[in-house]
Amino acid sequence: MLTFRALPLLLLAIGVVSAAAAQEPTRVRVVSYNIHHGEGTDGKLDLKRIAQVLSDAKPDIVALQEVDQNTKRTENVDQTAVLAKLLKMNSVFGGNIDFQGGRYGNAILTKYSSISVTNHPLPALTSGEQRGLMEADISVPGMKQPLKFLATHFDYRGDDKERVASCEMIAQLIRDWGNRPALLAGDLNALPESRTLTLLENDWTRANRHILATFPSDTPTRQIDYIMLRPMEGWKVVEYRVLDSPVASDHRGILAVLDWAEPSTK
Repeated sequence: MLTFRALPLLLLAIGVVSAAAAQEPTRVRVVSYNIHHGEGTDGKLDLKRIAQVLSDAKPDIVALQEVDQNTKRTENVDQTAVLAKLLKMNSVFGGNIDFQGGRYGNAILTKYSSISVTNHPLPALTSGEQRGLMEADISVPGMKQPLKFLATHFDYRGDDKERVASCEMIAQLIRDWGNRPALLAGDLNALPESRTLTLLENDWTRANRHILATFPSDTPTRQIDYIMLRPMEGWKVVEYRVLDSPVASDHRGILAVLDWAEPSTK
C-alpha cells in the first residue's frame, strides 16, 4: 500500500529518471569524403564502390566533395541523386561551377528528413576554380536546435590567401551561432600545422587531435580532410578514423562518431 510519506520519494525518483533521460547524449555519425567524381585510383568510374565505402561507415550525415551533376565525363549522371538512392538517404547538391554540360561541386547526404541548405560561394581572389560552402540546418532528434552543418572544399594552390579568406568568411558566418551544435566537414587542402587550420581553430576544434593521413588514398602521407566541431563543451568524440578505401577515390574518407549534450548554462 502506498502511503503519503512514500509519495514524495516516488515523485523524486520519477524526477531523477526523467532528468537522466533528458540528459542522454545524442549520437551522430559523420563522414567527409572527397569522391573524385567517383573515379578511383584504378581509373574506373564506380559510384557503387563509393556507396559501399559510405555504407560500411553507417553515417547519419555525409559531406561529399568533387561531385558531378550531369557532366559528360561521368556519363551525364546526377551523382548526388544516385548515391542518395543507393544509400537510402536524403540529399542536397551544391554546384559551384559549370562543367562539361553540367555542374560540379559539393553535396550533403543525410538520413534525417528535415534539412535546409544555403550554398555560399567562397572568396575567389584569383582566376582559380570557384569553391563553395554548403550551410545546412538539419533537425536531429534529441537536439533542441537544428544542427548547423558546414560542408566545403577549399582551394588547393600553394598560395593560401583564398583558404585564409575562406576561414575569415566562415568566422563571420558563425559569429551569432552561440552554443548551438555545429560541425564543419570537408577537404580543406591544408595541413594541421597550416595557417588555415590555425585560423579555423580560433572557433572550431578538430575531432581528431592526432594527425590521421587522408591523402593520397593508396599510401596516405598527410591529412587534408577534416571534421571539426563547436562548441567544444557540447561534443564528445567517441570515435574518429580514416576509412579503409585505398582505391575508390584519390582521398580516404573520414568518420567521426560524436555525442552531443547541451552545454551547461550555469
